[in-house]
Amino acid sequence: MLTEASGVGIRNSDSESCRMRTSFLAALAVAVWLAPASAHAQDKAAGDAPPAPTKANVSYGPHERNVIDFWQAEGEGPRPLLVIIHGGGWIRGSKAVKANAVMPYLKKGISVAAIEYRLTGTDPLPAPVHDAARAIQFLRSKAKEWNIRKDRIALTGGSAGACSSMWILLHDDLADPNASDPVLRESTRVTAAAVSNGQTSIDPKEIEGWVGPNVLKHAMIHRAVGEESIEAALENYEKHKALYAEFSPINHVSADDPPLMMTYGRDMSLPSKDAGHGIHHGMFGVKLKEKSDSVGHECHLLIPGHSKSPRYQSNQEFLIDKLLAP
Repeated sequence: MLTEASGVGIRNSDSESCRMRTSFLAALAVAVWLAPASAHAQDKAAGDAPPAPTKANVSYGPHERNVIDFWQAEGEGPRPLLVIIHGGGWIRGSKAVKANAVMPYLKKGISVAAIEYRLTGTDPLPAPVHDAARAIQFLRSKAKEWNIRKDRIALTGGSAGACSSMWILLHDDLADPNASDPVLRESTRVTAAAVSNGQTSIDPKEIEGWVGPNVLKHAMIHRAVGEESIEAALENYEKHKALYAEFSPINHVSADDPPLMMTYGRDMSLPSKDAGHGIHHGMFGVKLKEKSDSVGHECHLLIPGHSKSPRYQSNQEFLIDKLLAP
């Protein structure tokens, strides 16, 4: 027989059980809600990092920053190669890349290399650009060992990495068949380049006319020639004029140059708003596209709302097409 007291005990027990079940269900609901977000965060973190390079920190020259990371793609026969040249105004930067710079190409059977080079804080032009060119020669010298198809090498990079890529693409071959260094006997000519926000000229007097005076506030322009300020660079302009001309890609365009794809941001307002807007302005691309069109060089320019390519929607599409061509 149940007494009132025992009934209260049962009711209290039922109430406690109810609270425990409620707490458990609430905790379970929170765990279920958090799980996808946690998994997404883990996937994103994993997606940020590429797989370990097949070859890491391989030296391609005599200087500390002359190093390459190389990811070897699978596939029959020698594989095409994409070389990534980092940006940073030739002042800073490293060869560190994210997975989305490597994986889409490896999945297509395209090997990838990322390089570092000397910086203008200690080594002004020609060091950063000539280092990048030597890296191409070094990679060609490794063609048999690393299974590289020597006639299918393309370049990519942003900002100063784009400038270096375009310079190598458009410049005459730097191969020296009589060099004592076998690396320097290799060709610097490549199949194609696809770049973002690149400088097609670094001549301060030319680019100020293109995008306005704010572009000269960017340290890339004076550091390139070893000056501490733009005032010093302009004061000594005649001394640096030939160097500025030589390392402005637009001065090397000819009809027989390999294909080029350039992309820029949509803000085409002039004059440029600040140093960052100026040094990455789409007018750099417009000027080179005009030069390319005038001589019959294949050049594609993507600027949202301003310029389209009749064939390609992205740098990636362009590079894969060029590198996997028969």
